[in-house]
Amino acid sequence: MMLLVVVLGLLFACVIWWFSYQSSGRYFESTNDAFVQADSVTVSPKVSGYIDKVFVQDNQDVAAGQPLFQVDPLDYQAQVSQYEAQTQLSLANADDARAKIAEQEAVIEQAQAQHFSAISNARYTMAEVRRYEPLVATGAESSERLSQLRNEAAKAAALQAQQQAVVRGAERRVASLQSQVRQAEAQGGAARAQLRGASRNVASTLIRASIAGRIGDKQARVGQFVQAGSRLTTIVPLSQIYVAANFKETQIGLMRVGQPVDIEVDALPDIILRGHVVSLSPGTGAQFSVLPPQNATGNFTKIVQRITVRIAIDAGPQARALLVPGMSVKAIVNTISAREVSGRIKREQDARAGSYK
Repeated sequence: MMLLVVVLGLLFACVIWWFSYQSSGRYFESTNDAFVQADSVTVSPKVSGYIDKVFVQDNQDVAAGQPLFQVDPLDYQAQVSQYEAQTQLSLANADDARAKIAEQEAVIEQAQAQHFSAISNARYTMAEVRRYEPLVATGAESSERLSQLRNEAAKAAALQAQQQAVVRGAERRVASLQSQVRQAEAQGGAARAQLRGASRNVASTLIRASIAGRIGDKQARVGQFVQAGSRLTTIVPLSQIYVAANFKETQIGLMRVGQPVDIEVDALPDIILRGHVVSLSPGTGAQFSVLPPQNATGNFTKIVQRITVRIAIDAGPQARALLVPGMSVKAIVNTISAREVSGRIKREQDARAGSYK
């Protein structure tokens, strides 16, 4: 009798388990290949130099914009002074060329006045020549006087041409000075650009936190020489931690964004945290590796691939304070909300199969 009761009890338990599994249990997908993650930021200097000051300690919490390290700025400040001097020199050169242009304009006015005087003199001497020519022809005046007037007219014409050349030379000198002004202004623009770059370098010697978080793996020390782009420390935003769970490709068919997730942390036994699915990776881990597999090049062995699912942690600050990136967790996703999708897909396939018959 006791044996019959035990058998019936086991049978009843199996029925209950089967019913529970068919109704909800088969929609729970779990994986142990899951870890706490955070989008950490590597802190690197923009300029090279010796570390002059360190403002933070290991594992210290920092706010966005807080100073972290100071690279010795003396060399970069010297560059700023140099480019400031070059800027002032280019401005002085431009002002000097403009002053010379003003002087040259006065020279041009003087040359133009002398040119107009030479033109008047040439016209007068030529008029005298024309007036004396008929008098000499009639014998009223001597030919020597006419020859003297013609000589004076030739000299006046030559002086006019000379003064015209002087005016042209003075005007060309203005164009040359204007070119010097443009050259000095261009040099000033280049010096100002270099000054802005040097000023940015001086500002970059003070390295600040780009995000709020906790300092991790600090490697910078006072007196250490660092290259631009080298790693000094890492800022871990513990307030934005999440779970990266790697599910088999056979498990994600019904996974959707927003589905609830139970999170079991190895460091917190007997505590289940809540979360929800945020996104699914657009490819398997193998696709994003350095050398993606080329299965068409040789013998093929089928291996179940894994796809990373990002899970947000819906927990309070007390629980989050105990979590750090790298912790191992177990993620259990409840996909029951998408079970009707599977039914619709199956009915659609059945309908297509019926239309082919």
